[in-house]
Amino acid sequence: MKIIIANNSDAPLYQQIKDQLKDAIFKGDLVEGDALPSIRAFANDLKVSVLTIRRVYEDMEQEGFIVSQVGIGTFVSTGNLELLRDSKRRLVEEQMQQLIKTAKSLAITKDELNAMMAILYEEE
Repeated sequence: MKIIIANNSDAPLYQQIKDQLKDAIFKGDLVEGDALPSIRAFANDLKVSVLTIRRVYEDMEQEGFIVSQVGIGTFVSTGNLELLRDSKRRLVEEQMQQLIKTAKSLAITKDELNAMMAILYEEE
């Protein structure tokens, strides 16, 4: 698992880390039962404060993405995977609504828009 922190990002460090961990769970790079590094080890690896990682782990545990077992470790829990998928769908839907509004204002038909979408989707 590779976490990349951008110092020039508007997002706080803990949010960048949390978002990347959630993405790794969503993509299946981290699966249910996978152990996460200890707070101290993770903080050392990323060169951030242990308080930052503690906040990430606490938030993710409250959201149901990980579980912590005292004396054993912290593990991935996919109990909240459908909620994550739904939030990602909602984000795409919001962007698509803006796209449709722009297409309509430019007199682009639904068929033309679908054709463009199909081509662009296949290129990625």
